[in-house]
This record gives sequence, structure tokens and C-alpha cells, in this order.
Amino acid sequence: MESILFTLTVLIVSIIIHEVAHGYAAYALGDPTAKLAGRLTLNPVPHIDLVGSILIPGLLVLSQSTLLFGWAKPVPYNPYNLKNARWGEAIVGFAGVGTNLLLAVIFALVARFTFGTGLEAFTAPAATIAFVNLFLGMFNLIPLPPLDGYTVLRGLLPTRFSLMFRDFEEKIMRGGIFSLILILFIFSMFLAKPFSLLVQSVFRLLVG
Repeated sequence: MESILFTLTVLIVSIIIHEVAHGYAAYALGDPTAKLAGRLTLNPVPHIDLVGSILIPGLLVLSQSTLLFGWAKPVPYNPYNLKNARWGEAIVGFAGVGTNLLLAVIFALVARFTFGTGLEAFTAPAATIAFVNLFLGMFNLIPLPPLDGYTVLRGLLPTRFSLMFRDFEEKIMRGGIFSLILILFIFSMFLAKPFSLLVQSVFRLLVG
């Protein structure tokens, strides 16, 4: 039970850090929307979404699912305020993913270098933090709306295609939670197994 609670806590905190990173990236590029909304904080209260931050992650962890996923309330930002109009949205989109991947690398190295050194008490917790953040980071890189990978791809495309991708994303977003459930269903049916194997392979490479 302690292991389950620890994994759930790591998942929730990692999701919140992911969203805060989006906000800080936008703020660094000149958009104060997240700051004015009080979202540039690690205090979980402003970020928690009951379904995405508690219920869904809890069910996934308790069922020992191979899928680790959840979401916080999206940090608001105004793309028209970004100094870098061409690459700004891609940078903001990648900020959350990049933060998760950076945490994964850092804690994977902690797990690697504490094993067999008399500091094994840190190995398993560090490995859990690394795996959760690696999964979140790589999952969010998938170029499907509303995941960050889609935002990054859209931001890198020429304007004509970027507008087409934005229009498609807006249509998907109008479906709300049902669109997200559909995307998760498609992922679970066709991509979950190879994706999990990929994450495990990268994790083993990092941890050793």
C-alpha cells in the first residue's frame, strides 16, 4: 500500500510540475496570464482537477495499469502575448514534457549511482520518480490533440498547415472529456503495448 500511495503521489506532483512548467515558459516569453491567474506555484490546490488529478491516476495506479496518465487544470496562456510568435507555442508546449524528461534523467541517475553503494534506500524511490516522469514525458510527446506533442508539432509547421492543425484541435477540444476518452481508448487498443515496451527500454537504459 505504501508503494501504491508513493507512486500515486509522484504521479500527481509530476503532473502539477508539468503544468507549472508550461506557465513559466509562457511567462518567460512575455505572457503574464498564468502568473496573474496564480498558477505559477507548486501549491497543488490551484492545479488539482478532481477527475484528471485524483480519480484517473488513482484508478490507474490501483489497477496496476501499464498506462500512467492524468492531468491538472491547464495553465492558461495567451499565444498572442508570446514574444516569439513563430516558435512560442512549440516552446510552451515542450516545456512540460521537457521538465518531466529532465526529472526522469536526474532521478534515473540517482537510482543508478545509489544502488550497491550503501544508499539503496534511495534507489527504489528514485527509480519510481524516474519511471513516472519518463512515462508522462514520452506519453505527452505523442502528436495527438490535446497532448503537448500535437502542440509542438503544430508550432513547428508552416503557418498554413499550423492553422489547419489548430482547427482540427479545436474541433477535438469541443468534445471535452469524451474526446479525451476516445483518444485514450485508441491509444489503449493500438499503441499501449509497444509504447510501454519503448518506455521500459529507455528506462532500463537510463537506470542500468
